[in-house]
Amino acid sequence: MATIPIGTGRNWLRYFEYEERRDTPNETRNILLIIFTLIGAVTFQAGVNPPGGVWQESKEGKEAGSAIYASNKEAYYVFLIFNTLAFSNSIFVILSLTYKFPFHWPAPLSMAVTYGSAIFGVSPKKSISFRYVLITAAGPFVVRILVLIFNVFLRQYFVKKPTNNST
Repeated sequence: MATIPIGTGRNWLRYFEYEERRDTPNETRNILLIIFTLIGAVTFQAGVNPPGGVWQESKEGKEAGSAIYASNKEAYYVFLIFNTLAFSNSIFVILSLTYKFPFHWPAPLSMAVTYGSAIFGVSPKKSISFRYVLITAAGPFVVRILVLIFNVFLRQYFVKKPTNNST
């Protein structure tokens, strides 16, 4: 069993870095799945039950069941955008790490739809523009598609193809 090096913080952190010779892909995938599942669970819970809770009764322009935090529109936007970004990134990584596994998409997709409906349910209708939230949720997937297109472009134009010079 390996021992953790004692000394400076830098050596201690280096011990936990990914090493291709030491860490197997299967082990690394499992660790990443645990981490991103935890991130997904925390952000899902924060979206369903926003900080400060929800109004219990309708009064003075406050709708029962809507987020109390939405009273501060700018702060609620920041929370909602970054929480959605973390959630959609976790869903994206989970889908990427379980690609080609049987039924790898139904649970994350269902969780994403449930998250979206919860956000729509607790957010006051007139205090938020949902197009920003939807754009944020689509962000990781759009970036991945752009990376794939860019890689195809690079391979097509910059990889030299063998020539057939048979003389």
